[in-house]
Amino acid sequence: MNDTRRRVKVYTLNEDRQWEDRGTGHVDTLKGTSLSVTAETDGSVLLESKINTNTAYQKQQDTLIVWSEAENYDLALSFQEKAGCDEIWEKICQVQGKDPSMEITQDPMDESEEERFEEMPESSHLVELPPCEPSRLEEIAELVTSVLSSPIRREKLALALASSGYVKKLLQLFRTYEDSEHREALHHLYEIVRGLLFLNKATLFEVMFSDDCIMDVVGCLEYDPAMVQPKKHREFLTKTAKFKEVIPITDSELLQKIHQTYRVQYIQDIILPTPSVFEENFLSTLSSFIFFNKVEIVSMLQEDEKILTEVFAQLTDESTEENKRRELVNFFKEFCAFSQTLQPQNRDAFFKTLANLGILPALEIVMGMEDVQVKGAATDIFSYLVEFSPSMVREFVMQEPQQADDDVLLINGVIKQMICDSDPELGGAVQLMGLLRTLIDPENMLAPANKTEKSEFLTFFYKYCMQVLTAPLLANTADEITDLSEGSTKVNPVCPDNFQAAQLLALILELLTFCVEHHTYHIKNFIMTKDLLRRVLTLMNSKHTFLALCALRFMRRIIGLKDEYYNRYIMKGKLFDPVINALLDNGTRYNLLNSAIIELFEFIKVEDIKSLTAHIVDNFDKALESIEYVQTFKGLKGRYEQEKERQSRGLNRYRRDARSFEDDEDMWLNEDEEEVEETDAGSDKSNTDYGKFMENEKVKECQDKDKESHAKRTPTGSFKFAFSQSTGAANSSKPPPSDSCSSSKPPAVPSGHTARTGPMGLVDYPDDEDEEEHDEEEQSPRKRPRLGS
Repeated sequence: MNDTRRRVKVYTLNEDRQWEDRGTGHVDTLKGTSLSVTAETDGSVLLESKINTNTAYQKQQDTLIVWSEAENYDLALSFQEKAGCDEIWEKICQVQGKDPSMEITQDPMDESEEERFEEMPESSHLVELPPCEPSRLEEIAELVTSVLSSPIRREKLALALASSGYVKKLLQLFRTYEDSEHREALHHLYEIVRGLLFLNKATLFEVMFSDDCIMDVVGCLEYDPAMVQPKKHREFLTKTAKFKEVIPITDSELLQKIHQTYRVQYIQDIILPTPSVFEENFLSTLSSFIFFNKVEIVSMLQEDEKILTEVFAQLTDESTEENKRRELVNFFKEFCAFSQTLQPQNRDAFFKTLANLGILPALEIVMGMEDVQVKGAATDIFSYLVEFSPSMVREFVMQEPQQADDDVLLINGVIKQMICDSDPELGGAVQLMGLLRTLIDPENMLAPANKTEKSEFLTFFYKYCMQVLTAPLLANTADEITDLSEGSTKVNPVCPDNFQAAQLLALILELLTFCVEHHTYHIKNFIMTKDLLRRVLTLMNSKHTFLALCALRFMRRIIGLKDEYYNRYIMKGKLFDPVINALLDNGTRYNLLNSAIIELFEFIKVEDIKSLTAHIVDNFDKALESIEYVQTFKGLKGRYEQEKERQSRGLNRYRRDARSFEDDEDMWLNEDEEEVEETDAGSDKSNTDYGKFMENEKVKECQDKDKESHAKRTPTGSFKFAFSQSTGAANSSKPPPSDSCSSSKPPAVPSGHTARTGPMGLVDYPDDEDEEEHDEEEQSPRKRPRLGS
């Protein structure tokens, strides 16, 4: 078997009616009744399809076989050689019992129509074309229109038209009638040519779109009877639309293919009206014609090594004029778009070639230009590269610090372009944010060959790029203003009122939220170092609700991790204060902000995050007790009290078990003094019961006093909480003065535990003692409530 003769590409038609390349292999027939394509790379089966007797197969452009296996599943085999296509076509026709000279094997007409067609005399199966004369144009137009409903008749008419040179005779009549301005005849020719396109036959397209016919076809389509004056499509194609040869192309076949593809695309997109639901499939072959033309163009350009080398040389040459550089960038943009038609392995080779020639350093240059069109084209090229291989882009940007300053790094240039987007809707910024998200997504850093890629790139990104990304956020969030005369702290609500600035901050917060979800050490370290959550939560004061929600979502993702390291950071920094204030300021309004805040606390309750539950109840119970339209806060308090009671029982059991152990040890060592030990044990038990009772009474008394002095209502009955701006304020605060309750604890209870209402371990470990001492030093005095407005 000749391998090149049977070499094919397998295509499927997607939902957008675009052909997708599924791979290259060699086709064969299994047992003479099935088509099988085996991949040439790994020997896997790309396609195995049974040749059904009722499936309609179509042969197009001499090297294509197209068919449908389901209602929305179209397949195509593109053969490297015509001989291979003819060979497989004969086998298909042999299985179905059809004539191989036909280009379609089935007619999806209804049964009654098929029976009537078979009953007709054999001679009447042939389509008789009226003479191509001026007086018969109306008859020809009616004939073409009448066959569109039957695939078999379309096929027969197409064969008759292609074999007799009929199309060229019609176009000769068009030139004659246009010179004489015979409007009625021109209208008939419009209907005829439009009908010929709807015949959907590749053999006709090859004639109609040839160099000597295509402009006359466009001319016929200018005379739409529905228009008062004809359109000037030919004038646009020949005078307005200019073919720019950024690099001279010497291959005449390549030039012809480029011109043909542009003109056919113009016919499909501009001249022909949008097809109705019933006409959608009439132009499927036209779409395939354009698609395969693009594949050929990219392949031919790739084979010409001189073109790409010359383009890159001029693109990176400092002496190249700005207009010339703009044309080169647009050439690459269109070239990359065409490359999407290539099969995967060829597309990989294409982008690797661009990378080796220096496409990324070239993009650095053009993305720094002031021309908006050039920046847009460069962004599109960059998006193709990131979509193709994020690892390739990451590898390049990690090598840059060795050769350039931080300010000229490619990825920082992308960030700055996102930040400086002049579009009021930030369309470009949204696109660039998506590219950055792809680059920092650990999910595409898992290739076995790049096991260290994740840690290396994230270390690079947080060292060189994160400060550039967060600069607008840090610049637009307020610093604390401290009034020394009053000794109070107030938040300066500097929030962006400009809608475009708020949109930009929302995009940055969305990316940071993604980092919280997918990065661990790096983002945690950055948040702690920059005190980032505190800065973000100042945006809760923004008049733009969507920005306040973005800030809240950032905190929600952090809490969603259920990381005690983050929880301690939130509690020590009193970072619930702006959230509670936003909830209270919102009042009784039922809106998205209200629901989002309630959901945050509901999550803490449902997930039973004990440290945060204790912190919320300890600090905000009085302020939240009036909220009764949801049971969230009552549920939090209930969980808090259950945990407190459980810990109390556990502590008592620990004491009792410790004493029992001591009693058993004494009994084992002093068996001769059994009676004395029994008496002592009874006495100890009595003293223990009394000590436990007194301890519980003192704990109750302390808790009651603590609750009374915890938070005071303002004259209006509302609550406000001061929100300090840095964790340093919380860390430097001194512990509150001890009272009589906390100074007379029983020896068995570690110092400070009575005043703390958070979770408490049953056994003290050395590390816990250090942490408890640290927590005790950092515990800040209770906040004085602000007067409600």
